[in-house]
Amino acid sequence: MASFLKSAPIQAAAARALAWYIHTALRLQAGPRIAGRENLLLLARGAPMIAAFWHETLPCMQLLWREARRVGMTRPASVLASRHRDGQLIGNIARGLGMGVVSGSSTRGGAAGTRELVRVLEGGGHIGITPDGPRGPARRAAPGVAALAGLTGARILPCAAAASRFVTLWQSWDQMRVPLPFGRVALVCGPPIAVPRQGWRSALPEIEAALDAARARAWLEVRE
Repeated sequence: MASFLKSAPIQAAAARALAWYIHTALRLQAGPRIAGRENLLLLARGAPMIAAFWHETLPCMQLLWREARRVGMTRPASVLASRHRDGQLIGNIARGLGMGVVSGSSTRGGAAGTRELVRVLEGGGHIGITPDGPRGPARRAAPGVAALAGLTGARILPCAAAASRFVTLWQSWDQMRVPLPFGRVALVCGPPIAVPRQGWRSALPEIEAALDAARARAWLEVRE
């Protein structure tokens, strides 16, 4: 039974079901409240960007792409998913939400994943990335996001989304929160961060602080 549940067809089916649930739950909400609408417009109408958000906010981040499309985004968007089983599940969910998927991580398939991310950005697409994924530690940015921004010149858009009603996955490393229907949702887009090609590591504290601020603002918005 265990091997059956871990099989690729079963996991793909579970991902499709979860994608449908997230899509439905986010539509059955009041809002969204949007903080940083001017920055959302930059994503929708400007140059390719790297949308960054903490891994724990991933279930609500469909709001980012949905709202960006509403205000005119036509560029394609892709997300980075690691090659381990959980990452592939996330990849299947992203495909169900109409997004592209780049496989790789900082530990497995990292070089190939980075090359593909560069190709997507240079081809005119946006990237969505969780700098603390796929294994944590939670809310600590790995070097990859800053390195990618420094290499390509694409700015980082720090984002977060939250729902007032949710279930916490206590067994997950980041205590991810999955939205429940019939609450309020909020989306936060902070000011873009430009990363220098040389000395890109110096941008990591600024990136972490911006992501923390976006996360805190999103929770504040849904509690008011």
